[in-house]
Amino acid sequence: MTGLPQRQVLPIPAGTPDFPATYDAKDPDTAFPPIEPLLPPEGAPNVLIVLIDDCGFGASSAFGGPIATPTFERLAAEGLRYTRFHTTALCSPTRAALLSGRNHHTVGMGGITEIATSAPGYSSVRPNDCAPLAETLKLNGYSTAQFGKCHEVPVWQTSPMGPFDSWPSGGGGFEYFYGFIGGETNQYAPALYHNTTPIEPDRTPEEGYHLTEDLTDRAIDWVRQQKALMPTKPFFAYFAPGATHAPHHVPKEWSEKYRGQFDDGWDALRERTFARQQELGVVPDTADLTARHEQIPSWDEMPDDLKPVLARQMEVYAGFLEHTDHNVGRLIDALAELDVLDDTLVYVIVGDNGASAEGDVNGCFNELINLNGATAMQTPEFMAERIEDFGTPAAYNHYAVGWAHAMNTPYQWTKQVASHWGGTRTGTIVRYPKGIERAGEVRHQFHHVIDVAPTILEMAGIPEPTFVHGVQQHPYEGVSMAYTFDDDQAAERRRTQYFEMFVNRGIYHQGWTAVTRHSVPWDQGKPLPPIDDDVWELYGPDDWTQAHDLAATDPERLAHLRRKFLLEASKYKVFPLDDRRIERFNSDLAGRPTLIHGNRQVLFGGMGRLTENVVLNVKNKSHAITADLTVPESGANGVVIAQGGAFGGWSIYFHDGRPAYCYNLFGMQRTHVRSDTAVAAGSHQVRVEFTYDGGGLGKGATVDLYLDGAQIASGRIDATVPLAFSGDETMDVGSDTGTPVSDDYDSRGSVFTGSIDRVQIDLGDDANDADHLISPEERMRIITTRQ
Repeated sequence: MTGLPQRQVLPIPAGTPDFPATYDAKDPDTAFPPIEPLLPPEGAPNVLIVLIDDCGFGASSAFGGPIATPTFERLAAEGLRYTRFHTTALCSPTRAALLSGRNHHTVGMGGITEIATSAPGYSSVRPNDCAPLAETLKLNGYSTAQFGKCHEVPVWQTSPMGPFDSWPSGGGGFEYFYGFIGGETNQYAPALYHNTTPIEPDRTPEEGYHLTEDLTDRAIDWVRQQKALMPTKPFFAYFAPGATHAPHHVPKEWSEKYRGQFDDGWDALRERTFARQQELGVVPDTADLTARHEQIPSWDEMPDDLKPVLARQMEVYAGFLEHTDHNVGRLIDALAELDVLDDTLVYVIVGDNGASAEGDVNGCFNELINLNGATAMQTPEFMAERIEDFGTPAAYNHYAVGWAHAMNTPYQWTKQVASHWGGTRTGTIVRYPKGIERAGEVRHQFHHVIDVAPTILEMAGIPEPTFVHGVQQHPYEGVSMAYTFDDDQAAERRRTQYFEMFVNRGIYHQGWTAVTRHSVPWDQGKPLPPIDDDVWELYGPDDWTQAHDLAATDPERLAHLRRKFLLEASKYKVFPLDDRRIERFNSDLAGRPTLIHGNRQVLFGGMGRLTENVVLNVKNKSHAITADLTVPESGANGVVIAQGGAFGGWSIYFHDGRPAYCYNLFGMQRTHVRSDTAVAAGSHQVRVEFTYDGGGLGKGATVDLYLDGAQIASGRIDATVPLAFSGDETMDVGSDTGTPVSDDYDSRGSVFTGSIDRVQIDLGDDANDADHLISPEERMRIITTRQ
């Protein structure tokens, strides 16, 4: 129709209409049409996507699970349950696929950002011919906002200097962002951003702070303001809380609801859940409960003295998910109060992958200990002593593999294992009264997370763009799900879908699946078999749960599907297959950029929120930290520089006017090196020389503390953090944001009372200084030789 904007080319060209030229605005021939704001086509709905983190198919009561999720149940009763909806088996890839409408390798996200390589399918860089959904909606007149987790920013772009092309409010298409960058964050002390500006929570855990509640408050405030000021303009809100990813943090009153409910263990829980799923109709009566693999211990095999701790882990997780459901309910209620809920297309994806088995066989009190390969430190006795701290600010906990397996009932395996439905199948709910007449029903058509974006565009009446910002676009690889809204018998339109994660592979084609598992999340230290030695399995269209392997009886079909996987994988940039894990954390081996090169880095007072990816790595090596600062007349207190937090890190600070150094080993052991003498007012140089023992990772060290070149204290550290101080805590100059490294101060009291000119980090030979003092002349020589 004439007069309507074309929407295939974005931004929509303004055009140059021909109007009669007049000299005087009062001339009767002067006539211009009124300025019309850009809006989507008439009837375009608001859109809300809720994405829950690390939640398996068998967790929520909406899909037969043991955890009460009344909000999800209410939305399902008013909408549709999708029982065969799939993800990529890992967080960053699923989110990149969801927000682009393309497969994860197509948009460069074959793994998490921290292990990106230079291969196109694994670079973590979204090509500019794959514009995000939010950008398309924004350029068609939507208001856009994201709340919560963003784990799609390349690690070398996570500094306060950006670039912000991959940040939600940078190039991601969202006009507003409130959340965190990375895979996880402390629910009580998150590393928050407002757009691209780092901010701190407005209250402490003791004052009632929890991230999910904060995100919900912000989302409600944004929607209210959007509808108050732009009532005719629809919104696209993406609500992605860090819940229920580890650390499993929730106020105790929520976990107490589940006290004693899991004492009989995960095997019995799987049986109960499976029965409820069949009764509910989300799993057919003809399906079989898959067997537990021998790599996953039975409940009876677990030590009796550990079982109370294991049960408590699950109680905390259950409370965490119900708490999350409650806060989603608050957001839904706010939309209802604004009288816009029925005008909103709501997607609730109850898991960006299957439940996480990254907590190891016994679970953990501090997940960072496991991630650093020091699992043996968390003995049953250690965890039993802290059983009541699970879920509180004192812990950074994760549950055991057996619970993750139970949360994926009735399927095999877990998160990261893309070969089987336990890693990829998540319950999904769609509510939209104006587009769904047969509410309360179940849909069994096969779909994938890449199908969400085309569904939204179809319901909004917006075409898929062919050009965005002058770049011809790669077509969407998803198909719209709208054809299923009012037809439970409609032939499914997604007939083929590949899966790959950490070389765990699968192919779905016309009901059949061929799959092969290459690795599991909790056996990172063991050598992996050659890729060509992986054993493939075959499952038929009537085998809902992948319980009966037909590989031996139908080898020809299996061979056909394996070839199909090769074709699909070649098409979507899956090759080369890459099962390296620890090696890919090394940027030099992986081939991704790094911000800092060489053995020296200079930081300045006030710099902060610096992730481990944008500062020199001081782990497993000798180094020196030298700070030029000014002590005020009232004396010095507070942090000079800190890296990490309460669960691992180090800090140089002043306590009662005296310089000090603290090394925090996983929150289990803090080593303090303190001066006995307060420092007089004036300009000073504080220096820490950290002499590493060598001989491998995580070994001990000697620490010497200097003031103006004179040694003032010394200490011994028996063991150190080998791989990562934290997943979310950062390096800060002049304060310690997040949780405190040292127990000598709290985060609010960590701000340095004097002034800091600069802090220099030196590694290796550059850390050696004969007089333990960096003079102005030496500093100038360093500067001039590096021009």
